[in-house]
Amino acid sequence: MPLCPAGHDSATDDYCDTCGTRIGGADGAASGTAELTVAAGPCPECGAARAGRFCEECGYDFENPPPAAESPATPETPEAPEVPVAAPAEPTSVAPAGEQRWTAIVIADEAYFARVQADGGPDAASMAFPRFCPERRFALSGAQVRIGRGSRSRGITPEIDLTGPPGDPGVSHLHAVLVAQPDGGWALVDPGSTNGTTLNDGADPVPTDEPVPLSDGDRIHLGAWTTVTLRRS
Repeated sequence: MPLCPAGHDSATDDYCDTCGTRIGGADGAASGTAELTVAAGPCPECGAARAGRFCEECGYDFENPPPAAESPATPETPEAPEVPVAAPAEPTSVAPAGEQRWTAIVIADEAYFARVQADGGPDAASMAFPRFCPERRFALSGAQVRIGRGSRSRGITPEIDLTGPPGDPGVSHLHAVLVAQPDGGWALVDPGSTNGTTLNDGADPVPTDEPVPLSDGDRIHLGAWTTVTLRRS
């Protein structure tokens, strides 16, 4: 069982489930990828140290922060309304433009699992494909949708929570982020997950912290067997 720097036994090997302290060799180091340099300044939302585009604690986007609230303007004395000469014409009824609705469909993908097993790795032999993992659907909304494993000790509650059961052992707490685009579509960002994220059966993981535009039907592969398919309606 992992032991945190404060001396607590932890069920997870990235952050202590008792006190939340980061345990050595956590996300990023296991994959052979160098740790991101911690930039100056804490996260304005939760106070955690910055280590990339997205906060590892709450998912705050440092490169695209929400607009700051403006101070309310001093109300002005309203002017007396003008009396209309004639009654205004009835407005023409116009149907609103159709909004793009997107859904993320999560499945346990046996074909993807077979590729992970074929690629090998230190834990490949110990992993088994789940016997029962029902399909899950998540409606996409807002500016960002986080994908990962929730953690009560760290206060992480991703919009697409892959905690399980069954739990995919290769999924990080904050594994990937879907970022809304101005045209109504979505882009995929991997903020530095331990095992990486691939797209549409590609062999190479998507670049870290680089938005990758997505299309209807694109398949996002992460962890040992998880595939997330985006559908537009």
